[in-house]
Amino acid sequence: MSQLSMHSPVGDLTISINDGAVVALDWGWARDQADDDLLQRTKSQLDSYFDGDLQDFDLPLQPAGTDFQRRVWALMERISYGDTMTYGEMAKALNSAARAVGMACGANPIPLIIPCHRVLAANGMGGYSGDGGVETKVQLLRLEKVLL
Repeated sequence: MSQLSMHSPVGDLTISINDGAVVALDWGWARDQADDDLLQRTKSQLDSYFDGDLQDFDLPLQPAGTDFQRRVWALMERISYGDTMTYGEMAKALNSAARAVGMACGANPIPLIIPCHRVLAANGMGGYSGDGGVETKVQLLRLEKVLL
């Protein structure tokens, strides 16, 4: 696995790739840094996202998870920039339960790129497992000009 770390408005992030696909995006700084075309392309797209110039990521993704988690993440990827869905709406679309959707959101290994921050509770913000918790979620939604 190769990694590249970067500074961002929501803290330091580390991109991890394996076999030609992004497999993780974590908060923090990795000890070892690599230079690879896909790592650089991912960093460039994240920088453009944070600058407000990119709305759709175009990267090969390979998140590790259960079949259900991957179904939840695939649905999250279809939530457009600036839009949101509730855990309940996602659960209905997946013929599942909102709590199960929330657990899959929390297990998302590639946040931001797989936009779990766009999933809200029916009565408000809901949780966020990234560094900074709900405050980071609010910051990302404001970046996307979601009215809160």
